[in-house]
Amino acid sequence: MSTLPTIAIAGRPNVGKSTLFNRLTGRRTALVSDMPGLTRDRRAEDAEIGGHKMMVVDTAGLEESDPGTIAARMRAQSETAISESDIVLFVIDARAGVTPSDQAFARIIRTSGKRVILVVNKCEGRAGESGFYEAYGLGLGEPVAISAEHGEGLGDLETEILNRLDMLEAPYSDGDEDGDDADGDGDGGEAVDIDPAKPIRVAIVGRPNAGKSTLVNALIGEDRMITGPEPGLTRDSIATELEVSGRRIKLFDTAGLRRKARITELAEKLAASDAIRAINFAEVVVLLIDAEHPLEHQDLTIAGFVADEGRALVVAVNKWDLVQDKQKVQREIRELVTEKMDAVVGVPLVMISAIAERGLDKLWDAVFSAHAAWNKRLSTSELNRWLEEALARHSPPAASGRRIKLRYITQPSARPPTFVTFCSKPEDLPRSYVRYLTNSLREAFDLNGVPIRFNLRKSANPFEKRRKRGSVS
Repeated sequence: MSTLPTIAIAGRPNVGKSTLFNRLTGRRTALVSDMPGLTRDRRAEDAEIGGHKMMVVDTAGLEESDPGTIAARMRAQSETAISESDIVLFVIDARAGVTPSDQAFARIIRTSGKRVILVVNKCEGRAGESGFYEAYGLGLGEPVAISAEHGEGLGDLETEILNRLDMLEAPYSDGDEDGDDADGDGDGGEAVDIDPAKPIRVAIVGRPNAGKSTLVNALIGEDRMITGPEPGLTRDSIATELEVSGRRIKLFDTAGLRRKARITELAEKLAASDAIRAINFAEVVVLLIDAEHPLEHQDLTIAGFVADEGRALVVAVNKWDLVQDKQKVQREIRELVTEKMDAVVGVPLVMISAIAERGLDKLWDAVFSAHAAWNKRLSTSELNRWLEEALARHSPPAASGRRIKLRYITQPSARPPTFVTFCSKPEDLPRSYVRYLTNSLREAFDLNGVPIRFNLRKSANPFEKRRKRGSVS
């Protein structure tokens, strides 16, 4: 048995355990497939998390089984791995939601007495949002949202692992005692959870006649290129690594959008689908629009997908050198963006000329700012101070003669910033008031250009039991 701290990854089949194992260990020893039950034995590999050596064990899927079957032996091995571990990562699939099997195995893990972190995988996009909040009902504490496939949320998960193992201070730390509240749970205020070793993934999308090809060529530039074009996320796209102001960038250029002007409805749909694939892989999406024909239907469709997939958005207005009355046109475009892109309030708007290479530095500044906002973590204490002030400025309305009480807010995840507010009657809180809170939150913490997930959960009245006891006496 390993003397290293041991992490067991458990959960029913096909929830992404092996993908998470590969992410944590940095290896590809675990096969990954959509076929349930692919992992039949335990796999164990060394990993380094926060400067600490650990052993990570990838278990077979927990599933109900008849005695003597292969599934039964797989389950027995998984239960052994759990019993021998120091901490269990219990993984569920956000897109499938909480299943009866998840509930049954959550009970098994609870009775094991092991430290457990509830990991909600496949949280990218709105499809996984409801499943994430269902996870609270398993009674395993606050879940950690990740996308093992895309590598999102792993920083949050690793911080939580170190926290549970009382290892937040790395063994080879230089003795930095700044006390940054990187996990957002203390009093350190804001933190931006960015790994400087990883490139920022940026996708350039837009209509064929918006000048995207010219912009991509201007942004790449031979002096900035690190690697040449390499196969990207689709057959018709390329991914290029470059460096801008000391920051590594991985630029996704969807070639399918730039080859021909719009000819048929089918061609437009194909172009849009290619852009959507790019959005799925990106962290920041630059939507390029034409200053002379701003915000056509396809632009708004793409912007909607950016918001739905939870990506940061920057709007670049090209061909600005051709505009005569710049002040008037800029005001009109900003009004259009505000009106039509209400899902991403305060989206950065950058005026550029790709052909003249003007405004490109401002565009990169907007990309970096949007990426930082997308990664921002806020401490629970600061969030609740904000909530107290927001409630004082504008109280929530009453429902059935009784005022709705908002008691507590926390941020379970970033990328995009996601918040959970506990209140007495979430179903009765008007959408207009939720919009007020969301916009106030965005303004208070400079979250412009990123979609905010603002969710309400019902909280029990802490005085209810006391009141009932008082009525009996």
